[in-house]
Formats: sequence, C-alpha cells, structure tokens
Amino acid sequence: MTAGAPELRGSVTIAVSGEEDLMAARHAVRSASMASGFPLSDQTRIVTAATELARNAYIHDGGGTVTIQEVRRPGGKGLRISVAGQGTSAADALMSDEPGPGHELGGVRRLVDDFEFTAVPGEGSTATVVRWIQA
Repeated sequence: MTAGAPELRGSVTIAVSGEEDLMAARHAVRSASMASGFPLSDQTRIVTAATELARNAYIHDGGGTVTIQEVRRPGGKGLRISVAGQGTSAADALMSDEPGPGHELGGVRRLVDDFEFTAVPGEGSTATVVRWIQA
C-alpha cells in the first residue's frame, strides 16, 4: 500500500436496473454508514450522494452497479461509493450545471470529500465518491 493511500476493506456491490434496486442500494449505503460510525448528518450526505449517482445511472444509462467499500487511512476511515453506468449518457447529465435532467447532480460534489468521474465511450462511466468521518 502506498503511503497515504486509503486501505480498502470488504465491499458490497448492488446491481441497479429498477426502482426496487435503487431502494436496496440506498438502504445498503445507509447501513454501511451507520456501521462505520458516521454521525447522522454525514449518513444523510453520503446516502443522498449515492442515491443521486445511482438514479442518474438508472435514468440515463438504463442501469449499472453501486459498490460500497469502507476505506481507512492514517487518522480516519470513510466510505467509498462507486457507481458504474452502462453507457456515457450519465456523464453529460452529471457534469452539467445547466437546468434539466441530472442538473442536481452537481450538488453531489458538495456532499462528499472526494469526487472522481471517468467516462469511456462505448464502455461506460464510473463516479466514485468518498466521505471521510470528520474527527
């Protein structure tokens, strides 16, 4: 492990292809944030961010996966949520600051500590966020 790089713990992956899957992903993120010891306000932030990303992949790309991992680094721990979409349509909505479908997703960045987005035409897109427990 590289110095300063977060250590990854076990993960859970949920396939999202319908409204029921969105609810299951939301519940799993809430449970993971509670188990990790996040205060209620941070639980709400990470659940909201994960829900917006998962909904975006579902609406714009027809589905995807949500992967939840606990991460640790010197001095703290957090949750990493990666949402992989099946296409790259979600990328346009996610990165847009214009009103319209997906415009609220710009707010995801404000809810988390780390935000990364990659999109490869023909392969799909992945949004990864991390919220660290604030000491």
